[in-house]
Amino acid sequence: MTQAQAAQDATAQAEAGQEAAAADDGGSDLGDVSAGKELFNSLCAACHKPYSNSIGPALHGVTERRDMEWIYSWIKNSAALIASGDAQANEIYNEWGQTAMPAFPQLSNNEIDNILAYVEQPKPEPPAAATAGGEAGAAGGSGGVSTDVILGILVFVLAMLLLVLFLVNKTLRNFADASGIVIPEKPKRKPIYKAFVENQFLVLVSSIFVLLAVGYFAYGWMMQVGVDQGYQPIQPIHYSHRIHAGENQIECKYCHSSARVSKHSGIPSLNVCMNCHKAIAEVAPETATEEYSKEFYDNEIAKLYEATGWDPATRTYSGEEKPVKWVRIHNLPDFAYFNHSQHVTVAGIECQKCHGPIEEMEIVYQNAPLTMGWCINCHRETNIRIEGNEYYEKIHEELSKKYGVEELTAAQMGGLECGKCHY
Repeated sequence: MTQAQAAQDATAQAEAGQEAAAADDGGSDLGDVSAGKELFNSLCAACHKPYSNSIGPALHGVTERRDMEWIYSWIKNSAALIASGDAQANEIYNEWGQTAMPAFPQLSNNEIDNILAYVEQPKPEPPAAATAGGEAGAAGGSGGVSTDVILGILVFVLAMLLLVLFLVNKTLRNFADASGIVIPEKPKRKPIYKAFVENQFLVLVSSIFVLLAVGYFAYGWMMQVGVDQGYQPIQPIHYSHRIHAGENQIECKYCHSSARVSKHSGIPSLNVCMNCHKAIAEVAPETATEEYSKEFYDNEIAKLYEATGWDPATRTYSGEEKPVKWVRIHNLPDFAYFNHSQHVTVAGIECQKCHGPIEEMEIVYQNAPLTMGWCINCHRETNIRIEGNEYYEKIHEELSKKYGVEELTAAQMGGLECGKCHY
């Protein structure tokens, strides 16, 4: 077992111990924590969080602040409790902007107890601390030999061998001198560069080879001017497409809505982000990775709030907005025309065709070279979609007879004409 595996096992055991302790200490007396978590995520998570305020107040500690019978009545029909003149119900209703809470008359008291058991668990420790402790414990308890020690021993052995060879050579030379043995010296050869210069054929062939190599590499270098494939700038706010487009499966065109109807895909305005993040002030713990912790993602959401002037405590906008200076990644020369709507709406091409596996990218990079040759190859290989388009049906029929094919590519439809992309 490696140190990394040992650290992971220790971390898993620590997390399991924390969950078990939380279940024992927090809400096991109320009900089933696992069943309560499922009910909370399906019914309550849109407005409430266990340990922080959201659209509604934080629920942790509610059983200490309120009577259980009152909690049952409030959850099953808060509007009726408010209308009855209950002081606590009206206080909460007014404190939270008179936002009505949906009624859940279908919930039994046992199911409410399960939800309360889940939200009353003690707040878990950050996983980073447990991982660090696990790694430290694994490193301290490991009985294996460090690779640095092994490498140090090998280097020492090689150094000793070199020293022994040097001493043996010196001893043999001293012995030869003492015995009157003359060690013959090797005859000096003509330097290789002089031999090369005197051979005119080799000079000619080498010159031609050097000129061809220089021309090849110079051409390759000049063809890469303006090609930014792999460009991956750091943005002012870390936006993870892996989380949004991958794990949460948010449609690309929900944020880049202008790609359907415009030449440009557009940079989403921050109010599009706030459509979701007014209720999402922190990410789920399982979203974190080894490189990016939960605290890192939560800090990036805080940057969004600062830019929009949103105060999550009062759930109001301050009006003090700050611009976010996004760094553009995909950029075409001014003399090249590209229309997103023509490709996205008319041709029905998926975003990944040009932008690569965007749903897997933590930090977005330019996947394709976006060169003229790359576009031309796509036009030569991509067939035209004619379903539901009478214009394409007519011209497809005429051109398919001309070319003797059943399907037409974009190139056969005029996709290689200079004026299509250059104007």
